[in-house]
Order: sequence, then structure tokens, then C-alpha cells
Amino acid sequence: MAWLMENAGRAVARAVRARIAPCRTLVLCGPGNNGGDGYVAARHLAQAGWPVAVAAFAPPQGEAAAAAARWHGPVVPFAAGEAARASLVIDAVFGAGLARDVAGPVAEVLRAASRIVAVDVPSGLDGATGAMRGYAPQAVLTVTFFRRKPGHLLLPGRTLCGETVLADIGIPDAVLQAAAPRALHNQPALWRLPCPAPEDHKYARGHVTVLGGARMTGAARLAAVAARRGGAGMVTIAAEDGGDIYRTGEPGTIVDGRPVAELLLDARRNAWVCGPGLGIEAARAALPLLLASGRAAVVDADALAACAGTPERLRGAAVLTPHAGEFSRVFGPPGDNRLAAARDAAAKTGAVVLLKGADTIIAAPDGRAAINDTAPPWLATAGSGDTLAGLIAALLAQGMAPWPAACAAAWLHGRAAVHAGPHLIAEDLAPALPHAFRDAMT
Repeated sequence: MAWLMENAGRAVARAVRARIAPCRTLVLCGPGNNGGDGYVAARHLAQAGWPVAVAAFAPPQGEAAAAAARWHGPVVPFAAGEAARASLVIDAVFGAGLARDVAGPVAEVLRAASRIVAVDVPSGLDGATGAMRGYAPQAVLTVTFFRRKPGHLLLPGRTLCGETVLADIGIPDAVLQAAAPRALHNQPALWRLPCPAPEDHKYARGHVTVLGGARMTGAARLAAVAARRGGAGMVTIAAEDGGDIYRTGEPGTIVDGRPVAELLLDARRNAWVCGPGLGIEAARAALPLLLASGRAAVVDADALAACAGTPERLRGAAVLTPHAGEFSRVFGPPGDNRLAAARDAAAKTGAVVLLKGADTIIAAPDGRAAINDTAPPWLATAGSGDTLAGLIAALLAQGMAPWPAACAAAWLHGRAAVHAGPHLIAEDLAPALPHAFRDAMT
């Protein structure tokens, strides 16, 4: 619709004027609707007194042609020299639905620009995956409309977009509801944290059991303390071997040396963490018992390694938490489309798959997926994944379903890292969780 294009172009011009002083500006326009938005943005900037020229990659089509007809300012060649002379280049060549790689003249012109503002996405960025199609430029600002696309949140797209502005151009909320998107931005509106009732006791708040190995005892301890901070009423480290080592740890953590099969007889043990520091052979023995029991199991680390190349052995798990290497060993390399790979893994196993990274993806077996962007770079430290596994288990123990529990835990985990600050170590995360919980409830 012409009025949507008018609103979109006006929004681009408004966002530019709010952040950048008037300067020599070149608007690069493609043949489709993205280019149409560019023609409108050029007109509004020129009306505000900016020195603006337009360069068309190809003749405009459809509604873009009508928008181009209303541009009466300078038109210059679509050439690298013109882009190099401009102080600002507005990239309105291709939008999020790009179906081909960007190369040749388009790439050359974009490379010549010293400062770029992108319309919808930088040209060459796949809006569905966040991957580059050929070449995509680094933008200082991206203005998009209606709702963000996965490519605005997934890497490297999130970085290439620079500051991302989501502009309201008048599309009613009912359109989004009718579209029923299956990829969502992970935010507290997606989930509801458990709230203890006045009459609750420790067992009502769930009992998390973390399987602990005899060698890398720190991993199980990190998961256990996170489960306690996450609200579980009771947390046990189950350690047939090395129990004495665990008993010298935090006083609030219970240590039990009985076999897993015996511990599973207690129905109150409703959430389990299997993998962190456990050892591959121990994980290979314990995991089938857990999955057959029907208890909510968070499977990580050594338990994932025990299922390398055999993802069917993970059926029955509640949540899988692989990083990229573990994912590759179990399911095969995710490739450029990590969102599709996580969804496929969730469908194969029937478990929620939390594919860890700076752009963590949480995929459910029914196709729902959330993209988390709360993690700061300093969260990339040994032991942070163990903390995440324990936090997920705490939320499962308190009655949250696997997908919202994994979404909430990923968000809280990232926010805790923000509160802990740069140079954190994994031990800093659990004490920062109360601050993250407060963020989620405000």
C-alpha cells in the first residue's frame, strides 16, 4: 500500500534527522518496495533542507515507481564514486527478503560508502537467518518496520545493523496476531516466572537433583547453586563417587551418594541436571534411567557428548543445552541457518533445544523459537553454561513448562552477567541472579 511506503520512508528520514546532522546524502534505491521507501526518505530529507541525491540500481517497479515519480531532486549514477563522495549513504537497495547474494556493482557501491543507514536491513543480510548473502555492509543505523526480523537479532546480522530502530508505520496489531509468527524476541512478556504462594513449603517449590562426578566437581556445584538461587525449594548433588568432596562445599546444598535408580524412587525429585562434570561414561549410564523416569531432565555437557551422532537417545529430555560444538557432535553442523537447525533438532528429539551463543536460540518441538540477546560478551567464560543448566532446572522444578523455562533462564542468565559486569567468573553469576529476577518483574 502506498500509505505504508510513505510512512516507512518518513520514519527513515525522521530517524536519520534525530541522530545525524544535515550532510551530503546519497540514497541508493533498488527496484522494489525497499527502494520505494528510499525514494520517500530522500524526499522528506530534501524537504527538511538536506542536500540529497538518489542513485537507482534498477528502474522502480510497482508502488516504488509511484514513489520515484514524486522525487524531483538530483539523480546520479549508481556508482562507487558517488557513494564515496557522500557523507551519508542510505541503503535502500534490498530488504530482508533477499533471495540472492549481493556482489558486483551493488557490493562495490556499498563498500565505497563511509557511513551507511540501512532501510529494513543492510543489503545482503538475510532477514530470516542473520547470515550474509555475499556482501553486506556495516550500518551505523538500521530502521525497520512493524516487527524485527530474526536477522536483526541473530549474528552477524545484529552487529551489521548497528543501532536498530523499530518504527511504527501504522500496521495494526491484528496483522501480527493473524500472522502468528513462530520466531520471537525473547523478552519477559513471553513467559511468566513462578511466584511462591503463602502456603508453599520447600517441596512445593520443587527438588532439583544435579548428578555430580568425582573429577570436575565445580561444574555440578555451579549448577546446584544456580538452582538454589533460581528458586528451587531443595537442591541435591547426587554423587556416588566423590561425595566427600562435595560435602565441603556450600552448606545449603545436600549431597546424596545413593545410586540414581534409588533416588528416582522419590517422586519429589522432579527436576534433574545431567552432564556438567559428570564424565561421559557415567552420563551414558545415568541418562537412560532419567529419560525413562519421565522426570524433567536438563541435559548438558558430558551427557550430550555421550549421545554424539545418536540424537534419538535424547528423546524424553525436557531441555538440551548444547553450545555450537556439542550441537555439531550430536546433530551435525548447524550451518548458516542456526534457527532452522535448532528447530530441526527439537523436532527430532522432542526436547526444547537451547543452542547457546551470543545469540542463543531456544527452539521447541512444535516449531516455536525465541532468540535471546541479553548475553554480554563477558558471559563467554567456563562454567557459565553449568549455571544456566541449574537455573533452567530450578524453573522446571517450580512448574514452568520446558520452553518458557528455557527462555526465561536464558534471559535471566544474560541479565545476571550484565549485573555482574566485565571480568566476571562463573561464580559471580548466581549471586547476581536476584538482580536479574527483579529486572524481569519490572
